[in-house]
Amino acid sequence: MLATLGLLGSLLLLIILVMRGMNLLIAAPLCALVLAVISGLPLFPQMVEEGEASFVGTYMEGFSGFVASWFLMFLLGSIFGKVMEDSRAAEAVSKWMMERLGAKFTLVSVVGACALLTYGGVSLFIVGFTVFPIALALFKLADFPRRFIPAALAFGSVTFTMTSAGSPEIQNWIPIQFLDTSPFAGWQVSIIVALFMMVFGYVWLRWMIARAVANGERFESRPGDPVQVDRETPNPFLSMLPLAVVLALSFIFHDAWGTSALIVALSGGIITAWLLNRRFLEKFWDTAAAGTTGALLAIANTAAVVGFGTIARTTPAFSDAVEFMTSIGGNEPLIGASIAVLIIVGLTGSSSGGMTIVLPEIAPGYLAQGVDPEALHRVAALSSGALDSLPHGGYIVTTIRVICGETHKSAYAACFAVTVVTPLLGAVLAVTLFSLGM
Repeated sequence: MLATLGLLGSLLLLIILVMRGMNLLIAAPLCALVLAVISGLPLFPQMVEEGEASFVGTYMEGFSGFVASWFLMFLLGSIFGKVMEDSRAAEAVSKWMMERLGAKFTLVSVVGACALLTYGGVSLFIVGFTVFPIALALFKLADFPRRFIPAALAFGSVTFTMTSAGSPEIQNWIPIQFLDTSPFAGWQVSIIVALFMMVFGYVWLRWMIARAVANGERFESRPGDPVQVDRETPNPFLSMLPLAVVLALSFIFHDAWGTSALIVALSGGIITAWLLNRRFLEKFWDTAAAGTTGALLAIANTAAVVGFGTIARTTPAFSDAVEFMTSIGGNEPLIGASIAVLIIVGLTGSSSGGMTIVLPEIAPGYLAQGVDPEALHRVAALSSGALDSLPHGGYIVTTIRVICGETHKSAYAACFAVTVVTPLLGAVLAVTLFSLGM
């Protein structure tokens, strides 16, 4: 009982500390220490026999293991996104879409630009920073309340693109190492679910904006708004080519090289973006350095959560919790798998970190039962994209507060609708379709 309370209490403490603004690199090991003490786990490796668990040894094993497995992907993904940003290629793609659709289709323009960039491999955070100034101008032109901009950015970035088949985002690639699948696993169901989320989320978000406008809400300018700069940008069609290269290379090499195909794909995207737009990229190595800094922060934050999860896995309470969650589905194991991923991802506030924690625990058992690994891959990926957007999620906090300058009170309700409820329904639909034999 004490161990269960310790696990739940330490997870709750982690959520509270992060929501109050504590750095995750401090909050995660601190909460892991609390859990270790409550569970009676020795603090240092010197206090146990070789190979036995200790707080420092086990935490750093989880932390360093995640970094060792995914550092190059984080690094190259961040550099690719920064090259696309600094070379103005991402801006060219966004502007082209929005100029063609105009203010009448403001929401379609913003969501579509984010979706295209995300599915092309650009970092979620880079997409937000890139599209926000143009989204702000369009929302102003359409006279839409600006508090819906975070929801529009998030909907286009972390729902029907991030977890779909073929996406180069890491959330679609983590299951590969545990299930021996490909990034295109369950693509037939993925297409149906993506279309559902796309239509359902768009209609809901459009309705919320229309209702707000009908109630008298309008766009309000602020002194700190970014100034739109009319500057030359690359050819938008050539700017899409690096995105196509990333997708093509990941498709060509994924069967032979697994997750390493993502290294080749992102490297190809970086080289292509540089070759096509190098006249706009005055200091390539400065851009690469900025991307590296972003990658280090992103992977460190995620690894910190993985380290916490590694400590949690050593406790009997965690094993009991996973066993309970995976047994909920009864004869439909995909239900249990979805619930397990949802809960762990929700508690950590990280889709990639949560999957890395829970998949090693549930994958062997499900595969031994004969569960289709492609179905399990797609269900896990889709489930990871729902409760990661709770108020304490790193992406949500950054998008609402840092990028858009809004508050959770004004902006989070719309974000919750399109980034939690909509993907949650998508995960339910995926489980249903796979259960029907698709």
